[in-house]
Amino acid sequence: MSVLVVIPARYASTRYPGKPLVELTGAEGVAKSLVRRTWEAAQSVSGVDRVVVATDDDRIRDAAEGFGAEVVMTSPDCANGTERCAEALATLGGEVEIVVNLQGDAPLTPHWFIEDLVAGLRAAPDAGVATPVLRCDGATLNALLADRKAGRVGGTTAVFGAGNLALYFSKEVIPFTSDIYAPDADTPVFHHVGVYAYRPGPLTAYGALPPGPLEGLEGLEQLRFLENGHKVLCVEVDAKGRSFWELNNPEDVPRIEGMMAEMGMP
Repeated sequence: MSVLVVIPARYASTRYPGKPLVELTGAEGVAKSLVRRTWEAAQSVSGVDRVVVATDDDRIRDAAEGFGAEVVMTSPDCANGTERCAEALATLGGEVEIVVNLQGDAPLTPHWFIEDLVAGLRAAPDAGVATPVLRCDGATLNALLADRKAGRVGGTTAVFGAGNLALYFSKEVIPFTSDIYAPDADTPVFHHVGVYAYRPGPLTAYGALPPGPLEGLEGLEQLRFLENGHKVLCVEVDAKGRSFWELNNPEDVPRIEGMMAEMGMP
C-alpha cells in the first residue's frame, strides 16, 4: 500500500501572493524557493512512494520541473490545499493507502513529523484524517501571542479531547492561559503543524462537503471535516530540539532563515 505526498502550491495567495516562489537563504548562503525547500523536505521522508507538486500556475510548474519535481496541474477553482490534493489524487489514479498534504509553507517540517503522522493514522482505523500537533514551549507561545497582538495571522493552535480527536483549530491562541512560562517550559498550548494525512475516501468526499461558517471565519480547511462530523486525529510529535515555523507573512522570512542558519540547513 502506497503513500503519496502532495505539495499544494498556489501563486495567488491572499495574504502573500507568489509565496511558493519566495526564496529562502540557508546557512551556506544558497537561496532556494519555498516550494523547492518543501519538496526537498518531502524527499527525506521514509516510506513515501511518490511526491508531486500540485499547482494551477505555470510559473510554479516551470520552477518545480526545473528542480526535478513531478507536477500535477489542478484547477484554479480549488478553494484550499485539501481540495487540490483531492484533485491531484483523482488525476493520478491508482491504489493509494494514504495521501499526505505537505503544505508548501512549511519547509522546516522534519521528516519524522510525517513518518509519525502516517503511523498514527494507520493505528487509528476510525479516523479518516490526521494532523500533527506540537506542544509549545514558552518561547513559541510568546511568538504566537506577539503575532496576534501585532494583528498578524500567524500559526494555528489546536485543542483535542479523548483519543486525541480534535475539538477545534484556531488562528487565535487557544486554550487561554494567564500563566507566564519560561522560554523552555512546556505550556498547555499546541501548535498545529500544517500537514495532513488522509485516507482516500474522506479526501475524495471533501469537495462535496459544504463549507461551514467556522471554516469561513478562520480560513482553516480542516474545520470542514469537523463541521461535517468527520473525526480528525491529532498526532503529537516531538521537535527533538529542532525549530519549527511556517511562512505565513513576509515578516516570517528572516525568522525562518535565522532558524535555518541555527540548524545549519544549507
